[in-house]
Amino acid sequence: MKRMARMYSIVLALVAIFLSACGANFQAGSGAAQGREALIRGDYQDAVSSFQSSAQADPNKTYTFGPQLKEGILSYLGRAQYLNGQLEAARDTLKKDLAQQGSNKNFALTQLYLGLTEARLGDQQAGLRDIESGTKGILDFLNYVQQTFRFDIGKLWDTGDLIRNAANANLAMIERGNFDWPMLVSSSEALAMRFERGWKNE
Repeated sequence: MKRMARMYSIVLALVAIFLSACGANFQAGSGAAQGREALIRGDYQDAVSSFQSSAQADPNKTYTFGPQLKEGILSYLGRAQYLNGQLEAARDTLKKDLAQQGSNKNFALTQLYLGLTEARLGDQQAGLRDIESGTKGILDFLNYVQQTFRFDIGKLWDTGDLIRNAANANLAMIERGNFDWPMLVSSSEALAMRFERGWKNE
């Protein structure tokens, strides 16, 4: 009888640990989803708060909000910080996300926002490098999805070529050189948000 009672206690303890872990993961996922909704509707302060909670729960967590697009929670947090005007915090967070290299994550938006952050902080050389790299990363991602999944979800990605055209226009601006920095920053922010808002154009 004592042995059964002890086993029952162990089982209850294991169940409690499992449920606790599930609760933490669910909270992190819920916070990330709320943060992304806030980011898209322009409530950047709320987005920062939600992403910070998720990052504290698991800074290595990745999320998928569209087919094949997996991004780290630190990328979301850094982008929200940038949009909320917290430039130095954004730079640190985005660099941390890039440092967490992983083949299952897409770093295009992280690098694009890092470039925008660096440019706004006065480091135009680094900013230009990362803006260009992030923009090319967006095009690489579109090419990969549209070619690899051309008979399936690839048909849904950038159906009107709005993202592709905006990315190519920005790269052409960079290639010409002697461009207007405010214009490049503004058009890159628009590109990033267009990609952020959704992979299927209306």
